[in-house]
Amino acid sequence: MNASQLGRVQLQIMQVLWDRGRVNAREITDALNQHSNIAHSTVQTLLRQLEAKQAVAHDVEERTFVFYPLIKEDKVTRQATRELIDDIFDGSAAGLVAYLLENEKIPKSELQQLRKLINDE
Repeated sequence: MNASQLGRVQLQIMQVLWDRGRVNAREITDALNQHSNIAHSTVQTLLRQLEAKQAVAHDVEERTFVFYPLIKEDKVTRQATRELIDDIFDGSAAGLVAYLLENEKIPKSELQQLRKLINDE
């Protein structure tokens, strides 16, 4: 499965699953509604789509579907980052970093982390 096959809200659902492990659809809806309004029926539809893409699966526990991720977060992150670098920055990771440094407000603490990563290379 490619990261580009997941829509924005599907990625949000995956984030809940990666954070919590095993949850039912109502718990996912409640978690998503902390940040934006989404209907429970929409979450259920998206979960069925994610199952069809083999990104999630479910078990039945006391007549309730309990969902869990089949794909790992780091794999999706790696694929999405590679696609971004290839598609937008012509394959240049340095181009992405330069863009972020020039155009984004990066806190000093994060800049220090970046310097440490670069110096450790």
